[in-house]
Amino acid sequence: MNTPSDPKLLMRSIIQRIATGPDLSKDISREEARLGTLAIIENRIDPVQVAIFFIALRMKRETMDENIGVLEAVLQTTRRVAAGVDEVVDIGDPYDGYNRCLPTAPFLGPLLAELGVHVVSHGLDKVGPKYGVTARHILQAAGVPVDLSPEEAAARLSDPKTGWTYLDQAQSNPGLHGLVGLRAQMIKRQVLTTVEVLSKPITGRKKTHFITGFVHKPYPPIYAELARVAGFDTACIIRGVEGGVVPSLRQPGRYFHYHDKGPESEVAIDPEALGIRQDVRSVPLPGAVATAEGEDEIVAAIDIPATARAAAEAGMAALKGQKGAFYDSLVLSGAIILNHVGKAESLNDAASQIRTVLDSGRSAERVK
Repeated sequence: MNTPSDPKLLMRSIIQRIATGPDLSKDISREEARLGTLAIIENRIDPVQVAIFFIALRMKRETMDENIGVLEAVLQTTRRVAAGVDEVVDIGDPYDGYNRCLPTAPFLGPLLAELGVHVVSHGLDKVGPKYGVTARHILQAAGVPVDLSPEEAAARLSDPKTGWTYLDQAQSNPGLHGLVGLRAQMIKRQVLTTVEVLSKPITGRKKTHFITGFVHKPYPPIYAELARVAGFDTACIIRGVEGGVVPSLRQPGRYFHYHDKGPESEVAIDPEALGIRQDVRSVPLPGAVATAEGEDEIVAAIDIPATARAAAEAGMAALKGQKGAFYDSLVLSGAIILNHVGKAESLNDAASQIRTVLDSGRSAERVK
């Protein structure tokens, strides 16, 4: 069929096909998904139709072509900058944050920078479905600039004194960020939650590595294929707590990875084999940050500012060598990344390098 050139006519055609019930809904093409999402990001579609588009896709289940088309629109509208370094590690932690543990991934940037690995983490202030504490909240509480332009963020990442950065979606893709309010009204998870972590706002001169997390079994091959489409040279997809990039501290885990855009393979990981012995899966929330109740069963029942401050304090202490679950989380996830990008011969070697840096306290100087 011919694709209508008018975005409003295109969206009408799409909705007529994808929103016709569990038995009659039809899939759309990759190009239709791209053009429809592009029109949405460019604010050319009525908000009611935007909500129908995303919810109907979710209810019928997105195809890989539809996922790719939506991703291509996000990539097309992202303000992308090449950093002045050969390789960049792009950490795509959940944009909707955490509400069951203290996140540790925001401190992988300064830690890995001390080992010559340049990290960009990205996210936003708050978005559903979890509305948890995010990297932005934690880094802001630690005094890190969180409103840099893509050019400023790339310069910070390239600066030998810092070597890492955070970049907010409000700066890298204002059109996509403008949908945050509408996404809250939609309540349920949409395909944007899957693809926005692959926006790839800062790239390396030679290689860009993608690191993300998952919980549900179907996601590793989906993320691997989307990462190839996005042009990531390598990808590491970790089964992490709350869908993040840090595995459980007390039980064996796994991750999937590919190199040179090739097929992905599975790797088993055992925290005990790396000298980690913890009774907790992740860094527990301090009791003081819990609120009486959440807005509903989805929205986090935590005090976001208090949680961010607690995470910032615990993160700085770990970067200065304080032992505990936070320290061990950085060792575990940091070792996976360091080994994945070829900076260590094995996971044990990588863990040893991470501990040496943490015990020295040097990476703490890279935070502000």
